[in-house]
Amino acid sequence: MQRLDVPSDIVGSRLDKWLADETELTRSALQKLITDGNITVNGKTVPKNYLLRENDCVEVEIPEPRELDVLPEDIPIDIVYQDDYLLVVNKPKGMVVHPAAGNYSGTLVNALMHHCKGNLSSINGVIRPGIVHRIDKNTSGLLIVAKTDIAHTHLAEQIKAHSFTREYEAILCGHLKEGEGTVDAPIGRHHTDRKKMCVTDRNSKNAVTHYSVIEKLDKHDYVRLRLETGRTHQIRVHMSYIGHSVLGDDVYGKAVKDFEGQCLHARKIGFIHPITNQYMEFDSELPEYFTKQLKKLR
Repeated sequence: MQRLDVPSDIVGSRLDKWLADETELTRSALQKLITDGNITVNGKTVPKNYLLRENDCVEVEIPEPRELDVLPEDIPIDIVYQDDYLLVVNKPKGMVVHPAAGNYSGTLVNALMHHCKGNLSSINGVIRPGIVHRIDKNTSGLLIVAKTDIAHTHLAEQIKAHSFTREYEAILCGHLKEGEGTVDAPIGRHHTDRKKMCVTDRNSKNAVTHYSVIEKLDKHDYVRLRLETGRTHQIRVHMSYIGHSVLGDDVYGKAVKDFEGQCLHARKIGFIHPITNQYMEFDSELPEYFTKQLKKLR
């Protein structure tokens, strides 16, 4: 169950509208949860058009999905490392990490359930077993998967403490003014487009991205990016915010002819092993789609 205290500047807003900004759920889904009694205010059920008041405490309980929603599938996956507690996987561009409404097959989770025979952490429920952090469908590269709840908890704490090493490489549109720098700008859900994030001071969380230019191309920069925080779409939002969107990003930038998705690769990941306490770091070579674009732009 998630507990949310109502900020003073939200008083008078509709409950469903505010929760849509705070969660990844649509207003229609939230209205159903309110009607079904899964969302309460100060411990009591309220109408779906309830207007928030000062000192309100909102509790949100999302019912667990049915076990049969996600089934193991024999899908090849590139496992960089694994032991009894975790895996490091090199995800290809185009693969969704975990199932969502209308998309319950062909995901990394379906493949992991087959490979691990169900031996994955359960902290994130049956829809996202083992998933400690995510990368976008059209972002390739490394992510870590937990096999046990203990491993999951330790890894999640490292992410929260910003002690994870997460480095990406990308091709940006245009040229950055400086060879290296930092974008420190809070990110929250877009006020009108629920599928997008944006830099905003409203219902946002701090977000920090460090960047450095690896190579200057004719009309693009090939860059390395290091995440200090890990917000949804963080790199794509931050790069678009400073006027240099990721090449091919049709959500925060512009699509590229005959190229699907953005040129963004999770190149390196490092963490302290939750059981051995040893620091581990893994690197992933640039995939073919990325190297082809580099060759084309050089």
